[in-house]
Amino acid sequence: MTATKIQTWALRSRTGFAVVATLSGVAGLIVVLVQLWITGVFTRLGDAATTIVVVTTAYALFASVVGGYVSMIAQRNTLDWIPEDRAPTDAEAKRVLRMPLDMALLAGSLWLPGIVLEAGMFGMVAPARDLVIAVALVTMGGLTSAGFTYLLTDRLLRPAIPRVAQVRSVGHPSSTALVRVLITWALASGLPLANVILVLADTGSPQHDRIRGSLYIAIVGLLTGYAATAFLARSIALPLYDLRRALGRIEQGDLDVEVPVQATSEIGLLETSVNDMTHSLRERERLRDLFGRHVGTNVAQRALERGMDLTGDMREVSALFVDVVGSTRLAHVLEPREFVDKLNRLLSTVVDATTMYGGLVNKFEGDAALCIFGAPIELDDDATAALRAARRIRDEVLAAGEFDIGVGVARGLVFAGDVGSATRLEYTVIGDAVNEAARLTEAAKNVPQRILVSQPVVEACSSHERELWTSHGVLKLRGREDETKSWTDNRGGGASQRINKSRSSVTVDTGLSHTNPRQT
Repeated sequence: MTATKIQTWALRSRTGFAVVATLSGVAGLIVVLVQLWITGVFTRLGDAATTIVVVTTAYALFASVVGGYVSMIAQRNTLDWIPEDRAPTDAEAKRVLRMPLDMALLAGSLWLPGIVLEAGMFGMVAPARDLVIAVALVTMGGLTSAGFTYLLTDRLLRPAIPRVAQVRSVGHPSSTALVRVLITWALASGLPLANVILVLADTGSPQHDRIRGSLYIAIVGLLTGYAATAFLARSIALPLYDLRRALGRIEQGDLDVEVPVQATSEIGLLETSVNDMTHSLRERERLRDLFGRHVGTNVAQRALERGMDLTGDMREVSALFVDVVGSTRLAHVLEPREFVDKLNRLLSTVVDATTMYGGLVNKFEGDAALCIFGAPIELDDDATAALRAARRIRDEVLAAGEFDIGVGVARGLVFAGDVGSATRLEYTVIGDAVNEAARLTEAAKNVPQRILVSQPVVEACSSHERELWTSHGVLKLRGREDETKSWTDNRGGGASQRINKSRSSVTVDTGLSHTNPRQT
């Protein structure tokens, strides 16, 4: 039977920990009898040795039965949720964490009457020297039984710890790594060394018996010490290895990491902390993604870095404005869901093109969108990026044939930053360039190419990009005192054909004429 099957049986059986208590009592009895034989005490007792062995064995078996019965009650009160396939209550989870200590205390307390009984028997038939040795050896047997019970109970409870960890923190003062190390050392090395001291200090035994007994105990101590240390190291190293692998995956960006909590010591707390950390990181990433979808990834990153301060600065940016022609009439004719679906496809095109060239879709205004190039992320050539995005948006939207649009691009000094209050902020850009881009968009709806840009944009773009644009003349834009020198792209013929095709497609879909486009 494998260790896992033994653990499963012990947890689901009503008598699993009763068996543990019985085995621990028998182990303590064997330790006491072997030690009494090795130290030569039995030899010096003569005929009385048989009586002492019988009485000691009888008491040990009686104590094991009592311990088994009490352990069975404790298991029923602590682990009934396992065979019932339910989550533990908080009280049950707390008792599970205390169970190794409670079982060890039970095993140790059952040996106290045995120590008194052993002392009384040795006091009647043995000299004071043998009485001291016998009491010391029986005490060591009780400590062995208690320590063995603690470690075995702790090991058997491992499969239940993950479900306990879902109810309460697994940390408990009696289950630290230091406690486990000390108990393991005491069983594997401390008690054997104490026995060696007793044997060597027993001047009543012949020298060769003391040497022989010391050698036997030392060899047993070496073997058990090595085995216990290797087992303890493995029980610590394996969870740490799993934790290191989990942290490596987290470092690489994999946040779907869940470390099983399998211990109640500091390692279990560390496993719980890693799970809590990944949960927090997943939640942070979800909020970052949600925040980024609403305000843009760059704005979200800026907000996370700067906090809630109302900050901003003056930037030279290119503003791109997109607006739909005749959207009011389209919204009246089309079903709301159909109109929204088409509008979402349009805005997806705007977002993709803007993001591709390093810009920010600052806000959606119904069927219009304002895009900024040069803030919050500064670009080496914001004008070229804005012009390329404008042409791509125009081409893709008109090729889809669902909307007719106007695109305006202007460039100038603006305030780019947060506006609002301490409880509600919005990243925005404020300046004449934004207003100018919106007015150019109105005029662009009547231009075959459907794009108009201001002179500063063309002057600031790259020479290769400038070759693709031609002067459109001077415009008097609504709401502006100064005249605007405007430009449009020089691929007018192809654009006009696509626009006419788009208009025909839209007219067929809606039965509307676009000779009088909506003014923003």
